[in-house]
Parts: sequence; C-alpha cells; structure tokens
Amino acid sequence: MNLFLGIINMTIAYGCVLLMIIFPYFFTVLAKISPLFNNHTPREYLEHTTGWRKRAHWVQLNSFEITPAFATGVIIAHQLHATQSSIDTLAITFVLTRCLYAACYLSNKASFRSIIWLIGFGCIIGLFFID
Repeated sequence: MNLFLGIINMTIAYGCVLLMIIFPYFFTVLAKISPLFNNHTPREYLEHTTGWRKRAHWVQLNSFEITPAFATGVIIAHQLHATQSSIDTLAITFVLTRCLYAACYLSNKASFRSIIWLIGFGCIIGLFFID
C-alpha cells in the first residue's frame, strides 16, 4: 500500500477512485448555487437552469455515470495484480481527463470535451488490459 496524499494508507489509484466519488458534488454545488435555488424542488430547478449552471449539472450527471466504470477498472486491475505504477498512471490520467472534461463542459467547448472524454474512457478500458 502507498500513502495517498501522505495521509491515507491506500494506493494512488484507490485514492483517485475516492476523489472521483467526491468529484461530482463540486459540480452539484456549482449548479445549485443561486438565490433562485429551491431545495424543496431541486430537480425542477436544475431542469430550468441555463448556461454554465446547466452545463455544471451535466458534468455532475456524467461524472456519476462514469465513476462506477472507473472504480471497477481500478479494482479489477488490482485483483489481476497489474503493475501498480501502471494502474496509478492510468488512474491519475483519468482524473486529469475528468478535470479537463469539466473545464471544457463549463466553457462550452464541445468538440474538445468529446476528445477528452474519449481519452478518459480509454484509461478505463486500459485498466482491464494492463499487466
């Protein structure tokens, strides 16, 4: 086991999974931070948002959708005793692509966002095949 961020006894890749579990909630807050937000009807509010708030909501949704596949890939790579540095490299690369993906989404850069998404998805697939 490695020390993730110097405080938690887990591999870097498992730490990346933890970060990706938390990641979508940052965009949940971004999407909902408004004086118009009504916690009694949050989904209705999100359906009617526009601009960067709407895109923040979409980042949160996509992040919730892709994180289980990433976590599964990391766990399977560990179970198959892949080289830890290879697992960590793919995991870090995935996290970086998700950050870039979110930035592209918020800034409405659709084509670049799709390319970044594909690279991140490639990291997930790679976790299933590394040695």
